[in-house]
Amino acid sequence: MLVAPPGTGKTTLAPLALAASVAGRVVVAEPRRLAARAAAGRMAALLGEQVGETVGYSVRGDRRVGRGTRIEVVTSGLLVRRLQDDPESAGVDVIMLDECHERHLDADLLLALLLDARAGLRPDLQVLATSATVAAERLSALLGGDHAAPVVRAQGRTYPVETTYVPSLPRERIEAQVARATRTALAETEGDVLVFLPGAAEIRRTTVLLADPDDVDIVPLHGRLSAAGQDTALRPGTRRRVVLSTAVAESSLTVPGVRAVVDSGLARVPRIDRARGLSGLATVRVSAAVAEQRAGRAGREAPGRVWRCWPEYEHGTLPAYPEPEIRTADLTRLALELACWGTADGHGLTWWDAPPPGGLAAGREVLRALGAVDGDGAVTDRGRGIARIGLHPRLARALLDGAAVVGARAAAEVVTVLDDDTHISGVDLTAGLRALRRERPARWRREVERLARSVEGPDGVDDPAFVVALAHPERLARRRGPGSASYLMVGGTAVTLPPGSGTGDPEWLAIGVATRDPGRAEGYIRLAAVADEELARRAASNLLITVDEIDWIDGDVVARRVERLGAITLSEKPIPDPDRRSVGAAVRRGLNSTGLGLLRWNAEAIAFRQRLDFLYRALGAPWPRVDDESLLATADTWLGPELAAARRRADLERVDAGQALRRLLPWPDAARLDELAPERAEVPSGSRPRLDYSTDPPVLAIKVQEVFGWTDTPRLAGGRVPIVLHLLSPARRPIAVTADLTSFWRTGWPRVRADLRGRYPKHAWPEDPTTVPAHRGTARNADRDRPGPSR
Repeated sequence: MLVAPPGTGKTTLAPLALAASVAGRVVVAEPRRLAARAAAGRMAALLGEQVGETVGYSVRGDRRVGRGTRIEVVTSGLLVRRLQDDPESAGVDVIMLDECHERHLDADLLLALLLDARAGLRPDLQVLATSATVAAERLSALLGGDHAAPVVRAQGRTYPVETTYVPSLPRERIEAQVARATRTALAETEGDVLVFLPGAAEIRRTTVLLADPDDVDIVPLHGRLSAAGQDTALRPGTRRRVVLSTAVAESSLTVPGVRAVVDSGLARVPRIDRARGLSGLATVRVSAAVAEQRAGRAGREAPGRVWRCWPEYEHGTLPAYPEPEIRTADLTRLALELACWGTADGHGLTWWDAPPPGGLAAGREVLRALGAVDGDGAVTDRGRGIARIGLHPRLARALLDGAAVVGARAAAEVVTVLDDDTHISGVDLTAGLRALRRERPARWRREVERLARSVEGPDGVDDPAFVVALAHPERLARRRGPGSASYLMVGGTAVTLPPGSGTGDPEWLAIGVATRDPGRAEGYIRLAAVADEELARRAASNLLITVDEIDWIDGDVVARRVERLGAITLSEKPIPDPDRRSVGAAVRRGLNSTGLGLLRWNAEAIAFRQRLDFLYRALGAPWPRVDDESLLATADTWLGPELAAARRRADLERVDAGQALRRLLPWPDAARLDELAPERAEVPSGSRPRLDYSTDPPVLAIKVQEVFGWTDTPRLAGGRVPIVLHLLSPARRPIAVTADLTSFWRTGWPRVRADLRGRYPKHAWPEDPTTVPAHRGTARNADRDRPGPSR
């Protein structure tokens, strides 16, 4: 393990020293194509040679290696493919893993496969890992196996870097903030300014804002530039320069002449939204380690300054290290490489961070759908063919199957754009391809030719939408309504077509790229081609289903035969004679989802349910529970015949809930229902008022004159629960609430009597109500109202 600060020669001097000490070849793995080419060029220049002599490089679509090459710089992904083809790495003595701290997915996979191959096949293979910021102890333990690998720390010549923090202004976009800081850097320093931005789009917008000062060149630097464009940024200029770069300039290469750095504090990293079927790049805050790495670019050749576009107090909240891609990225390609290695779940490999099981399982599901692995996860011949192409498995499938229909070159053109959508600037893929065929940019043309050579296919009809659909059948989308800009994808996610997309107003789209901003309900279409239903059926035939659906929909039973393409309904027809059992199940689901309010609950039914509820609370079993949850759970018991006969909502609305509930009465205990919880209570006046069981305990509301003579409060449930008496005035207004009549007559009655006897002189207000006969009317009619033998 070699740990050394930026600019000390880890990437260039260390491989040269290794090559001088071993007989075989030295292979250097870099995380990016730009870094691989730049490192090889720098080492060749130090030797006074051309690239392809002692030092060469191999990246996807570009190789410069000769018979005498001793040092070969490759990308991590390419070295993974070589290990798959030759696990013994014949002729290689040393493999150097550069810039391990970046934690790219291919680099983590390469480390795991390399350690496995070394342990089983090449114990003599030497491995060197290098970084400026990595946690060396963890990696040295992985490299050493039983004994930690030695950690060599080097201190190179470094220069001080002064830090200035530049908070954003209100409503200021990041490009404007960066441009403001860049102008300050130009005014306060000499030499070139290196500016870090998250992506190519921000680079373009910042270029416009800086407006090319007369004495300064604005130079872009990112991984999707042509080789010539990248070389321009990595060579000293004749005038002062502002180099607008993505994360490619953080490590592995030096941009000469830089004395100042402007750091946006942002980076673009791969993310997968598995719930919505969207994957792509997300803009995130950089880690503290990356911020230090970027700042160090200003002090490689002389004292420098860095302007950080965030408040100083926020710096302490940055994560320590970048989030490893293996935790957040789409793992479909990783799953295919593991299947090719012979361990579908990665078991038995030594990982820096093991792939999350959920992400790996999702990747294997995609591979099974593509025919790349079998039911047990073992790689198929088709899967090995897909892996050899070196693309994401979805794109490789589109190339292989698309070539057979539209031709090898037409399929390769579309796949090249899907793999790198910066080749075109608009949403309309078809228009973008026409422009590319007319302009024939070198980088696009070379990749198309490479891919076309890897497959066979007859000349066919140019149909970009078909190739897109082969890669992403779940992103076929249909408009959600006439004139709508919203589309529903087969995978179930809604996406919006931006205004001025150039695609017109199509019913169907094959979507190549879609993203979703945090907080937005719908995704955003970035690249698409016009499609139609016939194409969708052909390209995604495995997602077509026809099912009979009998369900509770919008408040009623609906029986229909539906043809769907994933989440998109293509057609539906009513089923005239649906299966009775399925209808019954739908009725039950409707009752469960809508609730017992579907039934007919008159006052008697409600009162009966309240009485049963009281008895369960007071006595427990065998009296039944009658809360909503319990009644829904036992609906087949007390509502069985009605449910069996119901065919629609109206049938349930006719059900007498009170009568149905009587099926829950426990026998023989049910014979005591009116004794334990009577519907009405007989009072001394001879009245039989209704008891209110909606409260706990039950309530009896009665005029106070009707309970004269009662000395004890009546009780329910076999004497367990006293009734709460709401005693009323002659005008039936409450005058007292009590569950203890004895106490009320003694202490409460004198006050009530004093307050009310003057207001109601025709009614009886005796000093001792326990000795006066109860009556319903006035005191004058007390004898007539009193119950007796004649009644």
